[in-house]
Amino acid sequence: MHFEVPKLRKHSLKEFAQHYLMIVLSILTALGLEQWIERAHHRHAAEYASTQIEAELRANLNDIRTSKQVNAQNLGPLNELNDAIIADVRKGVPDKLINQHVQSLQGKFTLSVNWPTFASQAWDVAVANQSATWIDTATLRRFSAAYAAQREAATWVTHDSTLALDVPRMVALRTRIQLGVDIDPIEFLSVVRQMINTNTQTQLHLEQTEKQVVAALPAGGN
Repeated sequence: MHFEVPKLRKHSLKEFAQHYLMIVLSILTALGLEQWIERAHHRHAAEYASTQIEAELRANLNDIRTSKQVNAQNLGPLNELNDAIIADVRKGVPDKLINQHVQSLQGKFTLSVNWPTFASQAWDVAVANQSATWIDTATLRRFSAAYAAQREAATWVTHDSTLALDVPRMVALRTRIQLGVDIDPIEFLSVVRQMINTNTQTQLHLEQTEKQVVAALPAGGN
């Protein structure tokens, strides 16, 4: 049996090649355009997320610095109280007179610690809608470190900030002082030291968090 392949005219082959090439180019153009649009969308989303995150971190940084300033002011009277009673004890002043001194300075026997509220909505949204994955790696790493530092600081203040503070003892001493009942000067000093240490530790955690937030922002947060 004999088969004869039909012969196509040359201009038909040429037209077919042209149509085929046009189809391929159209597909490639469509794919390239789609990728370009997707990249542009990702870039826009990353830029928007970065802007929102930076604004949020700047606000947190301002709150941190405000808290540090307030805490430093609150620590001043406690240090003055501590220094005054220590001086009395070292001079051998009788307990009766030390108690009178404590009574005159009782307004300074107060622990007031200011702590910022760390906002994280912008970061949470960027993670949830995956726009964080389109931020460049170095910037994303800085953002992540800043928010991790904030979480660690918040955990500390929630669970560990008062571990070294004997609160019932502090309240009992304040009650006795307000009622004009004599107290033991050394016991009083130990509680004052606990209060000072609590404030100081709070400041240290705020400073560490501040460094991470500053490092995450362009131009060092300025």
